[in-house]
Amino acid sequence: MQPLPGASNALTFGILSIVLTLFCCGPFGAIFSIIGLSNAKKAENLYHSDKDNNYSGFENAKTGRILSYIGLGPALVYLIFTIIYFGAIVAIIMSSGNFQ
Repeated sequence: MQPLPGASNALTFGILSIVLTLFCCGPFGAIFSIIGLSNAKKAENLYHSDKDNNYSGFENAKTGRILSYIGLGPALVYLIFTIIYFGAIVAIIMSSGNFQ
């Protein structure tokens, strides 16, 4: 049996999405989540389309998909808070009346 193409990438991007969202870059973890979900979808489609079951590592694709969803949730919440924060700053600056 050969390893399922894209399954290890999905797992790696799922882990990176959680780590980057929680410890480093906030909303940029969403980018890795989307890439991880895409790789997991491709790997799962390839696994299900193969009738001979020549691939191993389907568990990595499933785990990568779950981790990508887990990383995507906090990344989107953090993105919403960032937009609200900068929106409030712009509203305060605009309401000060010093712009002419």
